[in-house]
Amino acid sequence: MPTLHALANPARFLKIARPLTGICLGLGTALIAVAVWAGLTLTPPDYLQGETVRILYIHVPAAWLGMGGWSGIAAASLSLIVWRHPLAQVAGRAIAWPGAVFTGLCLATGSIWGRPTWGTWWQWDGRLTSMLLLLFVYLGYIALARADADRGGDGRIPALYGLAGTALLPVIRYSVVWWNTLHQGQSIGLTGSSIDRSLLWPLPISLGGFTFLFAAIVLMRMRTLLAQAKAEARIRRMARA
Repeated sequence: MPTLHALANPARFLKIARPLTGICLGLGTALIAVAVWAGLTLTPPDYLQGETVRILYIHVPAAWLGMGGWSGIAAASLSLIVWRHPLAQVAGRAIAWPGAVFTGLCLATGSIWGRPTWGTWWQWDGRLTSMLLLLFVYLGYIALARADADRGGDGRIPALYGLAGTALLPVIRYSVVWWNTLHQGQSIGLTGSSIDRSLLWPLPISLGGFTFLFAAIVLMRMRTLLAQAKAEARIRRMARA
């Protein structure tokens, strides 16, 4: 918590965020390149799904970051409501768009994967439907945060929405357990994986790469939002002068 409050000063945060953005972007790009190369050239086709199984290396990280992004919004919302952290509102707004994009990417790659596997582009399956709802929840947060910022709000209403939206995360996580759905069950757990190691090993590299890329995008968006706020404050001071 002391570290969290130490970053409350925008100048101190920007001093750390500027070099960290480049580091995360470089690591993310390198790891994604390695994962894509390995996934396309070094792993064998699946004995049932054939070459389509390679979508795994994009689909799983996209799903992970779609849910992880909303977890980040919830953490920022809690920081705003409980501790009134000055950068919490900025962090929530910065996370929302990339979180929505990765959720959409998850749905798109899932549909592409489902067409040859299930014989259909879309199924009103528990996991697919709950992920689609998460995309709509993201878009609702983006619209609400924009409206709150335009009217000069303190961010509490979007923060409450951000906390309420977390109720959808366990539904997504356990949808394949609670309902008899078309989507396959949990493939990777704490005790092991049902995916063969010859296919599995590039996945952690891909997860790490996309996570670093996500972090770089969020940091860039936070820096942009802080710069916009600084410019708007300067314009208001000049208008009053």
